[in-house]
Amino acid sequence: MAASRTELGDFLRRCRAGVTPEAVGFDDAGPVKRRVRGLRREEVAQLAGVSVDYYTRLEQGRHSSPSEAVLEALARVFRLEPAARAHLSDLAHPVRRRAEQPPVQRVRPAMQQLIASMSEHPALILGRRTDVLAANALARELFTDWTRMPPGERNYARWMFLDPAAAELFVDWRTVAAEVVGTLRLYAGRHPDDVRLNELVGELTIKSADFSAWWNGHQVHERTHGVKRMIHPAVGPITIRYEALPLPGDADQVLFVYHTDPGSSSHDNLRLLGLLSGRTTSGHDHR
Repeated sequence: MAASRTELGDFLRRCRAGVTPEAVGFDDAGPVKRRVRGLRREEVAQLAGVSVDYYTRLEQGRHSSPSEAVLEALARVFRLEPAARAHLSDLAHPVRRRAEQPPVQRVRPAMQQLIASMSEHPALILGRRTDVLAANALARELFTDWTRMPPGERNYARWMFLDPAAAELFVDWRTVAAEVVGTLRLYAGRHPDDVRLNELVGELTIKSADFSAWWNGHQVHERTHGVKRMIHPAVGPITIRYEALPLPGDADQVLFVYHTDPGSSSHDNLRLLGLLSGRTTSGHDHR
């Protein structure tokens, strides 16, 4: 429990630092110069309707069971988005499990066939910790061929931070990579005892200064939909949209389907990439 209380305190401090006094109605032009960025503890306590001592104990990890009413008040003060609100609740009320490996995730054969049939749309399925469980031919051409990696290294976050080609592919790599860290943060709050996640975070923290800085920033991100801008080495610029679809009945598996705007140069370049690959019209795919 101690580790979770530390995570909760770190998250609250990050949230407090991210809110300006002016945004919540405090005058920051007083004679006493602020020593901290963002709100003071007593200001958070006042806005949330709790005592300063109570809030201080929360940040210092000396209180382990805040009520949902208190968490809702803090989320309102910090103006948290739904994903960050859920993350706050996960940190405050962690579900403790034995520190062991969960069952190996496998994609149902029907889902394998479905994404393989998407010859004009890159598609992949990510599991726990952004493990790449399946990807169709066009997704492997667009991003990287995870099937050529050892099974233990087929991970989207690992590829994003440790493969230099990923940084060259995305025009806005820093934004995309920071969102991946936020996704791992969200998962870590839900599964604090995941051994493999802890190993992955440890490896990326050591090998990537960017990952370490963003991880310590405690930002969270929930993947729903969005746009990615790329410069593909084979066909040039591609601006592509994605939809993230959680799979019913398959816990912690998310299907990502990518598409381009019809009639755009990105649409033409994606079609060209499919033709160059020589595999998108074959009706054959493999994990």
